[in-house]
Amino acid sequence: MPGSTIVEDIELIIEDIGGGGGKNPPPGGDDGDEGGKRGWPRVPSSRRYATAIVIAIVSIVMFFMAMASAFIYTRANSNRWVPLHLPWFIWVNTAILLLSSITMELARRRLALADVRKFRQLWFAATALGILFLVGQLIAWRQFVLAGFYVSTNQASSFFYIFTGLHGLHLLGGICALLYVSFRKFEKAKVSRSVAAEVASYYWHFMDGLWVFLLALLYLGK
Repeated sequence: MPGSTIVEDIELIIEDIGGGGGKNPPPGGDDGDEGGKRGWPRVPSSRRYATAIVIAIVSIVMFFMAMASAFIYTRANSNRWVPLHLPWFIWVNTAILLLSSITMELARRRLALADVRKFRQLWFAATALGILFLVGQLIAWRQFVLAGFYVSTNQASSFFYIFTGLHGLHLLGGICALLYVSFRKFEKAKVSRSVAAEVASYYWHFMDGLWVFLLALLYLGK
């Protein structure tokens, strides 16, 4: 009948507006959840955050690769290059940073076992080690200054301060991320604690690897 056909058409239009229709999926939920009853399936939160941190890491890699290229070129073509002797505390500082990554992974394992209390303890320890690393960098700089090397002393010392200073600034951003995971109340957050810890660990381990690379570059280029 014509009347029933019109009613069916109206119902189809209402369902199209309320269902897919290009509307964003309802907010809330954590990574890995399904979408609403209608509409497109939601992209997992973990994938969105992981994509964001990968983009940040790639941009940092490109920046430091440009700096490393400048270092290698200057080292190979300069007649005024003076060999650089790294402060001994740099090696202590490297051990501290690597230990922070190990502690972070132990914390994530406790979180996977739903042991939030132990996770918090280990996560705080990893954060404290990161802060200790930055303090150690200031000590290494102090040793360098006492040895008579400043930013403008020679080309090698300039690269030392540039590399370690820029790395320290990026590591400070990582410490902010660790503190966020420590103090955020994830019951009301759009991302779960496990996802936040996972994404933060990606960045932190990357900063560890970057530091080892820069240290090797400075040591081999002396």
